[in-house]
Amino acid sequence: MQRLRIRELAWSPDGERPLLDAIDLAVDDGELVGLIGPNGSGKTSLLRCAYRFQRPSAGSVELDGEPLWQRSPRWCAQRVAVVLQEFPQDFGLSVREVAAMGRTPHKGLFDGDDNEDRRLVDQALARLGLSALAQQAFARLSGGEKQRALLARALVQQPHLLILDEPTNHLDPRYQLELLKQIKALGLASLASFHDLNLAAAFCERLYVLDQGRLVAAGTPAEVLTAELLLQVFGVQALVDTHPLAGHPRITWIV
Repeated sequence: MQRLRIRELAWSPDGERPLLDAIDLAVDDGELVGLIGPNGSGKTSLLRCAYRFQRPSAGSVELDGEPLWQRSPRWCAQRVAVVLQEFPQDFGLSVREVAAMGRTPHKGLFDGDDNEDRRLVDQALARLGLSALAQQAFARLSGGEKQRALLARALVQQPHLLILDEPTNHLDPRYQLELLKQIKALGLASLASFHDLNLAAAFCERLYVLDQGRLVAAGTPAEVLTAELLLQVFGVQALVDTHPLAGHPRITWIV
């Protein structure tokens, strides 16, 4: 099932030269799709259009076949969960309280947590290995633990689509791998931007490549991550071979 469909999307912050132009993209149920490109290529701007933060200048964004920008913010928040690369203000909240915030789009203004809410929070914390830290202050967590707590909040939200903006940013290799394994294990339709191309190659079913606001390539990691494309888009020569253990493309930058 196709969860996210973007057609002919354009976006301009000033109504003049578009920073995104003619973007076509799709994410199917259960797949992790990667968005790659150099700094300033438009990755974050495209994600913001996809989770209803900034309205496209042209084109359409559909979630489960429904025009996203014709539905209410609450409707969107019930179906799309977002994990950003910067940690939000926690206002002294515990890990459990941060995770429970995922229920907010599904609750009325004066509704308290019920047994089902508590079950979903317990389940998400256990799945992400955070049960022992449930009462810990979010602010005292390590970077990897914070990202897991935010992923737990997203899971509690019960989304149809998960959007992540460079989720491994600022994490050491162990936590990068653990976090991406956990994201894959969720089985959700997921769209994530990546800075590390080797991580994108290892974990994504398909990749979209942005350069100067336009899509220049799309396909499997093996189809997209060629030495020619990397030189064209990133301006750096690279050796691209096959990982000897995992079989996905492996990139070695030539310096």
